[in-house]
Amino acid sequence: MMRTMVAVAVLFVSSPAAVHAQEPFLFFMGDRVEYVEHEGSWLWDMQGWYGNDEHKLWLKTEGEHDDGDTAEADLQLLYGRPVSAYWDLQLGLRHDIEPSNGGIYAVIGLQGLAPQWFEIDVAAFIHEDGDVTARFEAEYDLLLTQRWILQPRMEFDSGHESIAFGLRLRYEIRREFAPYIGLSWQDTDGQEDFLSLVAGARFWF
Repeated sequence: MMRTMVAVAVLFVSSPAAVHAQEPFLFFMGDRVEYVEHEGSWLWDMQGWYGNDEHKLWLKTEGEHDDGDTAEADLQLLYGRPVSAYWDLQLGLRHDIEPSNGGIYAVIGLQGLAPQWFEIDVAAFIHEDGDVTARFEAEYDLLLTQRWILQPRMEFDSGHESIAFGLRLRYEIRREFAPYIGLSWQDTDGQEDFLSLVAGARFWF
């Protein structure tokens, strides 16, 4: 995600419109929109921002649709400000749409590029009743060719007491659109862990 954002920013800054580089700019990415074969479900992981180099309004959403119902869904609205060349500090609110009793959380997060271009997104969530949970996501794009990209991915969510590892191979038909296939392993507390085939698409504009 952040690596793509840096690439977009470079294109933006190198364009004639860069004369007004501090004017607001819109970016949106569907990082994962995929079918999970083991559960027969669809999941999404999307985020975007509106702003400039110094101030951004972020919108993030994750969720899963299973058997005609939305099993999980959350929405985050965040204010982001850079704390270094490759890292944004993010503050705001998260609302759990499903389960419906999920409530409201305060959010403090950090998103950016670690050395060797590892994309990191980490956040702490403080629930209105005082409970504190955290979510950590890391992924890396390994360029096999100019169009074929292999992406290892790891996610830990203390709120759901779950950990997941994935390996996805995508083909960039265009820079802005890339279908993929892969494998995902997930272990959630109280449930049997599973390995599943996944297929989906990654896109941005």
